[in-house]
This record gives sequence, structure tokens and C-alpha cells, in this order.
Amino acid sequence: MTVQERLRPGKYRLTVEDYLRLAADGTFGDRRTELIEGDIWIMSPAHTPHARINGMLAAAIVQALAPGSGLMLLVAPSVRLFDDTMPEPDLVVAIDHREGVLPGDKVRLVIEVADSTLATDLTLKRALYARAGIREYWVVDVRGATIHQMWAPSGEDYAERRTVAFGDMLHAATAAGLSVDTAGL
Repeated sequence: MTVQERLRPGKYRLTVEDYLRLAADGTFGDRRTELIEGDIWIMSPAHTPHARINGMLAAAIVQALAPGSGLMLLVAPSVRLFDDTMPEPDLVVAIDHREGVLPGDKVRLVIEVADSTLATDLTLKRALYARAGIREYWVVDVRGATIHQMWAPSGEDYAERRTVAFGDMLHAATAAGLSVDTAGL
């Protein structure tokens, strides 16, 4: 029996395992992709403003992480949230993890840098990260020169939030001692 004979017409949601097999086979080529609720999303290119802020924020976080905290910064890791969802956020602070896909329960902070993806990051991704129990979520609004900080996940949203302007100090709500000077952003 062939695959065509076993599958009926219709839409099929991929699992993380399906997605990883496709990626390993080179299906996506050099395109950056994410698996969101069973669907493959092609990611936007990272333009210079996005890349600059992402790099500067990464450097500031590495400098701010307390030695011996057991936390590490990861740049653009794949994070398994659910059986059908594996986004690739810009930055992640996680408990030390060195092999395979990063499980969501190791994540302490997710950061999305939004140049062209602000609406998606503040709605769909916010709901996914909250539902997955990600303790803290930052959305860096490149054009608005602000950082939307959210914590205390509750259902598909965060119970607590604040907005910090570029140039102000940003203190993580859930990672003790993690404070970032956003003056250079």
C-alpha cells in the first residue's frame, strides 16, 4: 500500500516528530521555519534593525546572567511546547540543556524581537507561550522602541505585564538577578 492510498484528502497537522523528519531530509532547504499548531510557518528574514537589537540584547543578557545560576542564553533555539508546536524564538534563557530540541519546561524566559511580526508575537505566540507555562515572555518592539514584558502565565495569557521603553532598565520578573540595561538598543 502506498502513502497515497493510506491518506485521504484533507488537511493534516504535523507533529514535532513529522516536522523534524522533514527538516532532517532537507525539505525546507535553507529556509527558517517553525511548527505552530501543526502548521509549518516560513519565518521572515532578519533585517538589520532586528539583527542589531537581537545581538545587543543577547550580549546584555549574557553579561547579566549570574555565574552559577544554572541559566544559559540560547540564540534561536527550537523549543518544543506541545506535540504539534515547536517555535524558534529569537532568544531564550533556559536551564542548562545541551542535546536535542529544548523542552519547554527548561525555559525560563522567551524573547521575540519583532520588526515585522509584532501582531503575531503579541497575540498567537503570547497565547502559545502562556498555555505552555513559559514563566516570562518579552516582545521587543523594534519600531516602537519598547519591550512588552509579560509573566505569570494563566490559561492563554499572562496575568502580569508592563512595557519598558528602550533606555530604561529591564528587570526580569521570574529570573532572580537578571536585569538588562536597554540604553544601547
